Amino acid sequence: MAGLQIKKLVKSYGAMNVLHGIDLDVQDGEFLVLIGPSGCGKSTLLRMIAGLDDISEGELWIGDSLSNKLPPQQRNISMVFQSYALFPHMTTRKNIGFGPKIRREAANAIDTKVNKAAEVLNLHDYLDRLPRQLSGGQRQRVAMGRTIVREPDLFLFDEPLSNLDAKLRVQMRTELKALHQQLKTTMVYVTHDQIEAMTMADRIVVMNGGRIEQSGSPLELYDKPVNKFVAGFLGSPAMNFIPGTIERGDGAPRLRMADGSTIPVGGTTAVSGQEVEIGIRPEHFRLAAADSEGFTYQVVVVEPTGSETHIFGTIDGVGVRCVFRDRIAPEPGSLMKLSIDLDKVHVFDRRTGNRI
Repeated sequence: MAGLQIKKLVKSYGAMNVLHGIDLDVQDGEFLVLIGPSGCGKSTLLRMIAGLDDISEGELWIGDSLSNKLPPQQRNISMVFQSYALFPHMTTRKNIGFGPKIRREAANAIDTKVNKAAEVLNLHDYLDRLPRQLSGGQRQRVAMGRTIVREPDLFLFDEPLSNLDAKLRVQMRTELKALHQQLKTTMVYVTHDQIEAMTMADRIVVMNGGRIEQSGSPLELYDKPVNKFVAGFLGSPAMNFIPGTIERGDGAPRLRMADGSTIPVGGTTAVSGQEVEIGIRPEHFRLAAADSEGFTYQVVVVEPTGSETHIFGTIDGVGVRCVFRDRIAPEPGSLMKLSIDLDKVHVFDRRTGNRI
């Protein structure tokens, strides 16, 4: 196993930079997830780690080795792609054992590796089947089996679950996390799905525009996003944002909205008169204890899901989604009184987007 150290990494295509001096340390045995919107540079960074794309500037260390110029086959890494890329005419056994065979390892050593990978991935019953006889999840496990037999220092995953249906993605998330717990090998995983990132990662790196916006544990990023971009990117349903002006006086600071109504915002360093946006996650709204308390919310659409009730409505004309554990059924167009725990309100500068 090995850690990974990235120093001032730059990727340029002519005069255009797509990565702008990335600094990142990945600890030995860590499960790190790179997440961000399409075009943010996360897959490019993964390909540079793999040696599939050249490094324009900076340093890439895998373990104790400077790896900028090392070809992929000398980096002792394994990569799982979005496409399974299995040989259609080979059985599962031969697909998994293909790499060791090409490296001319002994036949008994190959059998041992294939059987070990099959045990880890629960593939013993499918070793003699062709890819066309396997489900999507089973094919992805075969692709992972090919990486396991290499016994790499570093696993790389490039959106490996995006071709699976929703049910299989949930199952494979669990299996990948269990695989990491069993192998304890360093893994770098790229996805645009924030649910995958939140449920699987030891640490998440949020990227945007070729730069790192924030790095930390899933709950750290969820509870304390450094800016509006991170706050809005993590969470499903997404965080709500309501613009207004900070007003201070007696009691807690509050947001004054365009219609003159206010929402208390708790502790913030924002000064009176500062233009901000407050962020409230859908699950942090509560029904006010009395009509005289809280702030007014107009219901537009009610979406019961069984375990939760999702409501889309407006506060001062701004679209806001709420999620309640209770089975409430307000009428579309009706008014509700809502409140919120002041500790759950996030305040962002409207000009810079940074958390205040």
